[in-house]
Amino acid sequence: MAFIHRTTMAPTKLELLTGWLPKQSWYTGDAGAPELVRAGGFRLDDPEGEVGIEFMVVVDTAGQAPVAYLVPMGYRGAALEDVPAEGLIGTSEHGVLGTRWIYDGVHDPVVMGQLRALLRGEATPQHQSESDTPDPTVTVHGTVPVGGPEVGIHRVLRPTEAARTSSGHLVAGWTWPDGTAARGVFAAVAPR
Repeated sequence: MAFIHRTTMAPTKLELLTGWLPKQSWYTGDAGAPELVRAGGFRLDDPEGEVGIEFMVVVDTAGQAPVAYLVPMGYRGAALEDVPAEGLIGTSEHGVLGTRWIYDGVHDPVVMGQLRALLRGEATPQHQSESDTPDPTVTVHGTVPVGGPEVGIHRVLRPTEAARTSSGHLVAGWTWPDGTAARGVFAAVAPR
């Protein structure tokens, strides 16, 4: 079970994402800096208790219309080896745990392993900001067998409950800046 600390991080996750997000190929904003707000997400527990796992939704309000992005993140107490430069979102000083290396979850084997476990029905999604509190709003449709196909992350979120595939997919919610609730596919089995 992950414990959520009520403490500071410097720089904050949003500050790190503001610099990192525009460098990603899937970012749809213009050349200016994004204006990010937290909009939702959930956590997964690392069975070993070493890696913090968060699936964070941020909304960029800098453009004409807000855009919701999903950023899975792995928080670690030491650097990962053999991760490409774009896989590291940055480092931050956590008020309780010290220096944390924050990775884009698609480059973190523990994050992706737990996402597959969730899609197999072997992990329970947790509330984003409450310790030991399941999040029943995160739903899995279909299943992914052990050793099954790859899972793809939907980086730019669109409101919908259905995936383009009948195989396993994960649906969760976020809130637009005007307070409107939305749900969409966060991850799905990649087509073969």
